[in-house]
Amino acid sequence: MRWMLVLGVLALALNLRAALAGYPPLLPAVRAELGLSAAVAGLVQAGAVLAMAAGSFAGVPIAARFGAARSLGAAVGLVAVGSLARGAPSTVSLVGGTVLVGLGMGTAGVFLAGVVRTYFAARAGTVTGGYVVAMLAGATASSAIAVPLATLLGGWSFSLAVWAVPALLAVAGWTPVARAVRTTAPGRPAPRADRRASTPPPRVSPRRWTRLARLASVYQAGTSLVYYGWLTWMAPYYQSQGWAPALAGVLMAVFSLAQVPSALLAPALVDRRRRWRFWASLAVGTFAVGTLGALLVPLPPVVGPWPWVILIGLGGGAMFPLGMTIIAWRTPDGPASASTSGLALGVGYTVAGLAPLLMGLLVDATGGYRAAICVLLTAAALQAWAIIRLGDG
Repeated sequence: MRWMLVLGVLALALNLRAALAGYPPLLPAVRAELGLSAAVAGLVQAGAVLAMAAGSFAGVPIAARFGAARSLGAAVGLVAVGSLARGAPSTVSLVGGTVLVGLGMGTAGVFLAGVVRTYFAARAGTVTGGYVVAMLAGATASSAIAVPLATLLGGWSFSLAVWAVPALLAVAGWTPVARAVRTTAPGRPAPRADRRASTPPPRVSPRRWTRLARLASVYQAGTSLVYYGWLTWMAPYYQSQGWAPALAGVLMAVFSLAQVPSALLAPALVDRRRRWRFWASLAVGTFAVGTLGALLVPLPPVVGPWPWVILIGLGGGAMFPLGMTIIAWRTPDGPASASTSGLALGVGYTVAGLAPLLMGLLVDATGGYRAAICVLLTAAALQAWAIIRLGDG
């Protein structure tokens, strides 16, 4: 049963970034067909991240009422519905569908934290790294094939709608697993671990802003901001440097692929050696070097932008699982982990949701990307401050 649980988590996680990662390579085509400014195009992605914030806050009471495992399937189902809605080539359907996708992803993140803490407490970092790698695999595939799919299917909207299929398949596979672990509706007996997981966590309120929650929120705000900032604007940035849309999509795929080894290895190493501050600092430093390189020398002779993109990906890939790992270490059980992660992710996504919009406004105002990229470096500096304060756990 434990292996079925792991496989089910990985299948669901595969869908928790793909629907958003397919949008940036198509952004120029979307702007051209719908007549959107850079700010409005960025606002679409910002709306998704803000919806993820709302989902993160809402996920805690939902998990307490219905159980994390059962709710996890429903959240990914919402991602499928939102993806289907984006199949209509209009601004309204694009925005509405993207908001639904964000809500599903945000709530799913909270439910995953509860499931991992309840069933895999001894290997929380390793399992977290595993599902983050699955998320990145979905994002990599989505970025790489977004433009070819649009060409094959006859439009950008169909390329976005395709991602409803793997989401529905994952939900279908997860449903019997959720029933087997019996974290379902009230009134049914549950194993000891599930009763503990479904115990209502403390109400989310200002009094719940513990030191851990505050610092984790700052850290995750930076993590989400740098990820969604580059996710939205890396392809347009390099298209402005003369790269073809399809090649910019491959660049995005490399960005996602580069995150895989660090997302998998960093939390596993932290589990073994407990040097959280060292690995978190290394991740932020690697990201900052790559971002500075992309800002100052976007197209180095001979090697092109690939070294910068790989460094950005390596640093960014470790950030999210390391943030979830420190929460799992410092919380006593599944409900506390879900509550703290819900606060941290909610605040993080709220702040990060402003990044695509702010960067778009700066692109419109300055006619370039330098000021926008400086926003990402500022976020990395805030992360470094939070890492110092959090320590090694």
